[in-house]
Amino acid sequence: MKWLETDTANCSVGRALDVVGEKWSLLIVRDAFNGVRRYEEFRRHIGLSEAVLADRLRKLTAAGILRAEPYREPGTRTRSEYRLTPKGRDLWPVLLALKQWGDAHAADPEGPSLDIRHTGCGAPVRVVVECQGEEHAALGPRDVSVRPGPGARPLTR
Repeated sequence: MKWLETDTANCSVGRALDVVGEKWSLLIVRDAFNGVRRYEEFRRHIGLSEAVLADRLRKLTAAGILRAEPYREPGTRTRSEYRLTPKGRDLWPVLLALKQWGDAHAADPEGPSLDIRHTGCGAPVRVVVECQGEEHAALGPRDVSVRPGPGARPLTR
């Protein structure tokens, strides 16, 4: 079966985009990685409306990307802080890959606004696709073969 003969209804990329493919969702996850936890902090930092923020936080929580933890400041009602779950933390290389692409092709002329470096040695961090075999260098799209996986179904349209 060739790619154009494969039904894409159960594609993992499409399913992932159903969960995090909207701009505001990824920006919320980006901010969560950078220590933002509270509703008002997300709203102020990202600059989106209360309705959109509440909707995206609800969806990310329902999807298991974030978890809500109650907190209460003295004299106020109980509110939620939002923390990344293990499923949410698995999005880190995805966000770094988007940042890497953005730094190369869409950054501000003065340079990127975020500099991510290895704590141990201070070198810049980058995302690399590599083979699980031993001693292979970074791979590009022409270095791999793509074929239908076990969940592939024939296209019926």
